[in-house]
Amino acid sequence: MKTPAKILAIDTATEACSAALYVDGVITEQFKIAPREHTRLILKMIETLLAQSSLKVAELDALAFGRGPGSFTGVRIATGIVQGLAFASDLPVVPVSTLAALAQQAHDNYQQTHVLSAIDARMGEIYWACYAKDENNLMRLTSKESVSAAESVVLSAGLSNSWCGTGSGWASYKEQLEVILGDQLTQIYADELPRSSSIVKLAVDAFQRGEAIEASQALPVYLRNDVAKKKAEQS
Repeated sequence: MKTPAKILAIDTATEACSAALYVDGVITEQFKIAPREHTRLILKMIETLLAQSSLKVAELDALAFGRGPGSFTGVRIATGIVQGLAFASDLPVVPVSTLAALAQQAHDNYQQTHVLSAIDARMGEIYWACYAKDENNLMRLTSKESVSAAESVVLSAGLSNSWCGTGSGWASYKEQLEVILGDQLTQIYADELPRSSSIVKLAVDAFQRGEAIEASQALPVYLRNDVAKKKAEQS
């Protein structure tokens, strides 16, 4: 459904760097897999999208970003940029889970309705969560977002006997996750990375439901709080 809104989203939580602009139902996107180049690329992507639509940041209704989980440094980059833009133009912010973005992509691209999203968290663990399609064709969280060993993943009970897996966690821990899902596993999309086009789609819905927040409240989600705390203490 086309919604009259103008929202810009960015994501730098993984090796992918992207920005997407939603203008009254139409989404345009800049996307590149470029590890360690996010800071250099993301501002140019934003500038390009806005110029293509003849818009200024202040003319947007809201900003959105991939709030994690993902790379600690990457999540901080997106958070800092969105906060800066939002403060400067007095715009609300919509944080969106990178795991939810992966699930939305699995539905939009492959018509999947029950998804186990997993991102490689390093240190022998994955970030993961379960999602199911709602009546508006948007993926909704049906479990907690967690970080754990792949062997500790638990599917949401009673929803479906057919699940797909998506995200880099599946590339690293395919065998362990296959054991957990067994014959409920229908498909794997291990090469998928979060994209701002999915983030902005979820953000528009959240914005229309009044879930946008002030820039000062737009915080990253690391899940692995002990690592985040140590990094913060070092910076």
